[in-house]
Amino acid sequence: MQKGADLMDKYKILKKYFGYEQFREGQEALIDSILQGQDVLGIMPTGAGKSICYQVPALLMPGITLVISPLISLMKDQVQALNQAGIHAAYINSSLSESQISKALCLAGAGRYKIIYVAPERLESSRFMQFALNSEISMVTVDEAHCISQWGQDFRPSYLKIVGFIEHLPVRPVVSAFTATATKEVKTDIECILKLDRPNVVVTGFDRENLYYSVEHLAGKKKDDFVIDYVEKHPNESGIIYCSTRKNVNDLQMKLFKRGVPVTGYHAGLDNSIRKKSQDDFIYDRAPVVVATNAFGMGIDKSNVRYVIHYNMPQSMENYYQEAGRAGRDGENSQCILLFSAQDVIIARF
Repeated sequence: MQKGADLMDKYKILKKYFGYEQFREGQEALIDSILQGQDVLGIMPTGAGKSICYQVPALLMPGITLVISPLISLMKDQVQALNQAGIHAAYINSSLSESQISKALCLAGAGRYKIIYVAPERLESSRFMQFALNSEISMVTVDEAHCISQWGQDFRPSYLKIVGFIEHLPVRPVVSAFTATATKEVKTDIECILKLDRPNVVVTGFDRENLYYSVEHLAGKKKDDFVIDYVEKHPNESGIIYCSTRKNVNDLQMKLFKRGVPVTGYHAGLDNSIRKKSQDDFIYDRAPVVVATNAFGMGIDKSNVRYVIHYNMPQSMENYYQEAGRAGRDGENSQCILLFSAQDVIIARF
């Protein structure tokens, strides 16, 4: 690898494909480590530009970068954005038919793609393993890396298969892992379970200066009145309202709908196709307001969320940080409002 040329070229890549003149905090340190063949762990807040940390070196390394992600919607969005920027990328997950997967792997084997997004479950398929064994894999990137830890709130058993997959490859690639939230236990789990080799761990801090946090002490009907009043006073803004129960989601969505608010709802009890439509309506601003349980939002790449209201107290500080952090990804000032009542503590304990 021509290190001198690569380190020079990262700025050209950043400008040409992503339109930025300079790197944000933490990005360059992670990119430089990857280009020097070192494993990395990036713990960076939502909206800090984690994807650039693996996409830039992926374009400078000789082979393919595999990005393991649990989020089908995010894979589609990222691949679409990369292709629009002129970068050949693909995704392989359960939303594709077997013939589409075969075609994608065929093109990948022929060197068509620099970046391939893949669901963790796919690593177990013999067809995919065959492709990986016969390809030059320069880097394996684990996105949403906290999913590997049983301490994390989004634990995915399929993430435990990643290290076996890496160990099967003829040449060990650079392994990079990224997450927005990681307690000490989760950070240790990520390093140990993924068997990161002397990784450069970059933690960029958790303060986002454009987010304004406030708590309103309200109970019962007053919460509904507050939400309706706030949403109606900000008619041109996009927002997420988190509730702890499906019943609250349905009731509040109906109240806003009756007031003429373009609102959608999201919780795990809804049919898959309805959830997909709700998510798309929100992302594409057909319904700029969504009322949802915490099942909504992981990997939602929407930059113009101006407010996140928590109708009930979240289950943990970590959950709150991740959910509130979906506001203001574009760097514009945004509100994070928690509606607190003593009753919430009882519900949370229950």
